[in-house]
Amino acid sequence: MSLLTDEHLSHIGDRGPQKREIATRRDIRKYAVATGQSLRKFLDGDVAPPLYHVTLFWEIVELNRLTPDGVYIDTLIPTLPLNRAMAGGLEIEYFQPILADDELIAERQLTALYEKSGRSGPLIFYEVITDVNTVGGEPVLREKTTRILR
Repeated sequence: MSLLTDEHLSHIGDRGPQKREIATRRDIRKYAVATGQSLRKFLDGDVAPPLYHVTLFWEIVELNRLTPDGVYIDTLIPTLPLNRAMAGGLEIEYFQPILADDELIAERQLTALYEKSGRSGPLIFYEVITDVNTVGGEPVLREKTTRILR
């Protein structure tokens, strides 16, 4: 018997709202210092280091919108019957660097939702694709995140 219902599966293809952010030189510099970067282009804030986009587009929410372990409750994902989350993978394809003062738009889509059996019981997997583009529509990167629920 499957834990995923037709209602759960009907959310595949759902998209979150577009988010628009500016990659400021100051924020790039702060991220570079916080992540121990050593290249001058990152420390000067000219170019964003890898993974900078993750924090740029994080939701800023009040504490009551976090799970007990401090994770944002993602409204793109339907409520599922399993809720102990683990990272399942992250793939990023970069098309061009993020530069200081770039204005970017990110859009997320739930692209897969499926079930497997593990040694300790059922597992639910979901995949979200995030596309980041310039305001002019030029692709900057595509990120595929896989999460596992048990």
